[in-house]
Amino acid sequence: MNTVILVLGASGQIGTELTQKLRLLYGNNNVIASDIREGNTELMSSGSFEIIDATDKATILKIIQKYKVTQVYLLAAMLSATAEKMPQKAWNLNMNSLLAVLDLAKDKHIEKVYWPSSIAVFGPTTPKENTPQKTVMEPSTVYGISKVSGEFWCNYYYEKFGVDVRSLRYPGVISWKIKPGGGTTDYAVDIFFKALEDKKYECFISENTHLPMMYMEDALNATIQLMQADSKDVKIRNGYNLAAMSFTPKEMASEIKKHIPDFEITYKPDFRQEIADSWPNSIDDSQARKDWNWQHKFDLKAMTEDILKSLKKR
Repeated sequence: MNTVILVLGASGQIGTELTQKLRLLYGNNNVIASDIREGNTELMSSGSFEIIDATDKATILKIIQKYKVTQVYLLAAMLSATAEKMPQKAWNLNMNSLLAVLDLAKDKHIEKVYWPSSIAVFGPTTPKENTPQKTVMEPSTVYGISKVSGEFWCNYYYEKFGVDVRSLRYPGVISWKIKPGGGTTDYAVDIFFKALEDKKYECFISENTHLPMMYMEDALNATIQLMQADSKDVKIRNGYNLAAMSFTPKEMASEIKKHIPDFEITYKPDFRQEIADSWPNSIDDSQARKDWNWQHKFDLKAMTEDILKSLKKR
């Protein structure tokens, strides 16, 4: 059967780039982008786009039937820092969208679901170094609570109803194509824009805050690789640990200074510091590497070079 994909939340940071990559793989007509608002010109002009509220199950079903959709990538979510300001709204969006899509899969309207989890499922009581796949998950943020609950729902729908749902616990994802969208790790995106525009950046977390990060290209490859893996190789249905690199703002600034010597960074931690402090320093993703042969390509040095080169071109 022809693979037809609906991306919910296609105008966001990951959604914009993932949709374009999926269109290259499966063909523009086979990947329908959707969001509550329109996306950038490239996204809107390269294939079909539908305005959809990701919590509106009836409309999602209409679009699935209209295009004969076989897979849904549910990326619509309110991220960590924004969710702390609007807890109820974040919970409603993050949970009701997932339950709507899982129900549609249970009722056989679609064959496969992708839903991203996050390192936000971990909390202050989780082991900080090489956080294991199975460990204490006591998140202290609304975003984390919604993600850990979502993981349980994914596993429940797989166990009870045989829903083929797949998930990754993303670390901080870094990209240069779309500006940040309200996450705690967004400093690692914003810093590149400011380094080139202003030669200075005021960081909202402290200089030695160690966090797991990943370049967008690796995140997209991992997502597609997991979705293309044989079902028997997908041993974990709540969310695979995923990792590439870990660094501090100070280490990142030092790498940028190799390319922009007069770049200066200052630090003014705000409410996001507490969120960052509750997350791990590094992640053990050996299960993903074993089950479906996950491998990352970019470290801090390679990523910094690639981003600065791409932004200068643009």
